[in-house]
Amino acid sequence: MKTRLKIVGQILLIFALVLGLLSAGANAQTSKAPVQKKTAQAKKVSASPPKPELEPRAVELLKATSERLAAAHSLSFTALEIFEFPSRQGHPLAYATKSEVTLQRPDRLRVLMAGDGPASEFYYDGKVMMAYAPAENLLAVADAPPTIDATLQAAYNAAGIYFPFTDLIVADPYKDMSDGLKLAYYMGQSRLIGGTTTDIVAYIDDDVFLQVWIGVDDKLPRLVHAVFLDDPERMRHELEFSNWQLEVPVSPESFTSSNAASAKHIPFANPHPQPAAGAKLPAKANATKIQH
Repeated sequence: MKTRLKIVGQILLIFALVLGLLSAGANAQTSKAPVQKKTAQAKKVSASPPKPELEPRAVELLKATSERLAAAHSLSFTALEIFEFPSRQGHPLAYATKSEVTLQRPDRLRVLMAGDGPASEFYYDGKVMMAYAPAENLLAVADAPPTIDATLQAAYNAAGIYFPFTDLIVADPYKDMSDGLKLAYYMGQSRLIGGTTTDIVAYIDDDVFLQVWIGVDDKLPRLVHAVFLDDPERMRHELEFSNWQLEVPVSPESFTSSNAASAKHIPFANPHPQPAAGAKLPAKANATKIQH
């Protein structure tokens, strides 16, 4: 698709150049000064493109939800992801996954995922990370770094494991977001999402356009709608959050699998081409292309 668009663009550019040369030749003696003036003006405009706008209210809301999540020593939630993927016929088909997430900062994480495909489980207890496939009774185990952030990176490098809510469970969500924040504006409020009143913020983070519905009272995200700007098909991704629980006691046994003893052990292996050395987690919820 990108190649076809590039070729069409080159043809149009050549056509435009030819017309420009013919026009310049025909009017060289009568309109030389105006042409030069317009060219100078065009250069001046192209040299100073408008700066993206970051509305203070939108930024404050994004910071508030980040701070709310980062401050929680323990939290759990349910994440329902609905994403589109192209079919063989070309039209998008919708798929869904549901994740039950529990974490305890700085070094405990459990993700139990069911979806339109095989279920999977991920555990991290501060020392090792484990990925378990219940249907096949297969278990991969590896040593893990001492933090959730570093373990998420290690899981991606080792096996292409990426969760669509990764950006919300890192130690400082806004810090990661602000590195690629290009546009942010406040859209208004909704009383239809998550059974509560929410503020709606639209923003661009790296190459992703997102809308997020944030609880007015608790500053917790209820819904994220995302479109990848470099995706020519403009497939849509939605992530709905529910069952938020913060600062609740969590048993240490929650972060390990009772099936480890009986499961067949296999090594972690990346189902996709191995990322280059030092590769970072993919920007935002591009998880769909990696995980599914």
